[in-house]
Amino acid sequence: MKIFKYLMILIAVNISSCADYIDVVPDDTATIETAFLNEYSARNYLKTCYSELPDAPHENMNPANISGDEVWKNFSYNNRHGLALARGNQNASNPRFDKWESMYKAIRQCNIFLDKIHLTKSLSKNMKKNWIGEVTFLKAYYHYYLVKMYGPVVIADVALPVSVSLEEAMRKRSSVDECFNYIVQLLDEAFNNVALRVPSPSVDLGRITKPIVAAVKAEVLMTAASPFFNGNTDYVDFVTMEGKHFFPQTYNEGLWTQAAEACKVAIKQADSTGVSLYMKDDYRTSYNLADEVLHKVALRTRVAARWNKEIIWGATQSTHELQRCSMFKLTSNVNTNVILQNHNPTLRMAEGYYSENGVPINEDVDYPYENRYNVRRSLEEDKYKVKKGQHTAILHYNRELRFYADLGFDRGMWYGNGNYEPDDEIYVSQRSGGYSASGSSWDVCITGYVPKKLVHLKTELAHPGSLSRYRYSFPLIRLADLYLYYAEALNESKGTPDSEVYKWIDLVRDRAGLKGVVDAWNTHSSSPNKPLTKIGMREIIRQERMIEMSFEGKRFWDLRRWKLARSNMNKPIKGWNVHGSGLRGYYNVTVIETPVFENRHYLWPIKESTLERNTNLIQNPGW
Repeated sequence: MKIFKYLMILIAVNISSCADYIDVVPDDTATIETAFLNEYSARNYLKTCYSELPDAPHENMNPANISGDEVWKNFSYNNRHGLALARGNQNASNPRFDKWESMYKAIRQCNIFLDKIHLTKSLSKNMKKNWIGEVTFLKAYYHYYLVKMYGPVVIADVALPVSVSLEEAMRKRSSVDECFNYIVQLLDEAFNNVALRVPSPSVDLGRITKPIVAAVKAEVLMTAASPFFNGNTDYVDFVTMEGKHFFPQTYNEGLWTQAAEACKVAIKQADSTGVSLYMKDDYRTSYNLADEVLHKVALRTRVAARWNKEIIWGATQSTHELQRCSMFKLTSNVNTNVILQNHNPTLRMAEGYYSENGVPINEDVDYPYENRYNVRRSLEEDKYKVKKGQHTAILHYNRELRFYADLGFDRGMWYGNGNYEPDDEIYVSQRSGGYSASGSSWDVCITGYVPKKLVHLKTELAHPGSLSRYRYSFPLIRLADLYLYYAEALNESKGTPDSEVYKWIDLVRDRAGLKGVVDAWNTHSSSPNKPLTKIGMREIIRQERMIEMSFEGKRFWDLRRWKLARSNMNKPIKGWNVHGSGLRGYYNVTVIETPVFENRHYLWPIKESTLERNTNLIQNPGW
């Protein structure tokens, strides 16, 4: 299937450099107006408005991929921006992942489009309405992305005329409340204009529709309601030149009610277009697979399947490199640079998945938590998860199905890679002497894990060592994301959790083959009353998000909005001793590195040269 032909061309679009101050229309006004003389040229200009949508699958373009506590890289990748960010190596002279200037370029393009599209007389009324809605959404989204990174930003609401004075052009940052209100206002305008569905799925997937707008509005309001932006007294001294607080200093519980309503609307919009959770029965195969294998494969496919029924908004950029880094060497037909296997989940993530009883392994009264680093031999009942007769850590047994769907690990079964028959699953050989243990310094799996969920089932290491990759749409927002947002918003807006809170998280758990939270905790947890309190349920929802949304770029932002990044990102990154000899040498927990996160790292610094050009901008605290 072709995917949104606009965006396939965007990489080649060359946008002119930004002015010394934001949002000023260049003096080639006649050229810009010529761009709107007909539908073809206006459509080309529309492409530029999509140009700064984040390259979500790219590890060196998206800070959410390897800058948190989910994934680490081996030491050959010390030059990656994400690892540098995780180590605390951010700076104000040349910030890593800096988006200030490029996002304002894109906003400027959006403002020009909205200002000039009326000149295009050949457009139908409906098409013009849709395009205006799409660009209004993009303008809102770019502002939102800036707010996530920088906190209070400059609201670039119009394309300033060439004749504007320098003083007028050097605009000031608005408070975060003002920013969020403006973003929501734009999203409401966009929602009224965009189409319910794309005109032609074969070429237009990736374009903005009502379900996408509604889902992003839900995410925006969830972010605004969260502790980092809602009554954050850490920023009591962060004020405007006039002494006004950039961050609200009083917690507003009502924001959670607004977020819950937005989630409800977004779910309804998704439902109206046929979006639903990708279930076991949705995975179709001609092979007669055991039910356990079928369920495991279907769970994996909830992410790595092109435009599956659960995706509300998918990225159109290539996932080829991400897949190359996220799968193990599974055969002897391997040479350097074919498979890198260096996008490596941390031991913390592996331990964060539930037991087969649907509760944390450190709470499960039946789980051998204290012995989890010991090893045992796989038995007949384990054969669809761990290769029968092979030894692996106790940590890898008796876990929920998402653990086996999402993670590749030593002696774990791997469906796919050209092997699709019922009893033809291959297994990972990651210890010394195995296929996955061989190679150069560039392709060392530093933790002992790869995110299998990011590899398409049909991506295959083929003879004589080439990699055949099946492209898929990396999910920006999928339905499970909305369900968990809704459960969180309802929990925070109520005095105590109730059946409505449980309903939405239990839908996600049921898809994974788990009992509902109340039943699971009452039956198997050492803290059986945990789901009955707001604080306990908050912890459960957060762990559920960590599991369900793992490696999709969500946890990086979740930890920030929850104000938990500092407590999590100063803990050691651990994995197995992948350089160890033999079974006992390998299964020793090793500290790979200890990242650094200070309070100032919650917000990106504004580049020093930008501050020099606009003296009305105030730098973020600590920079």
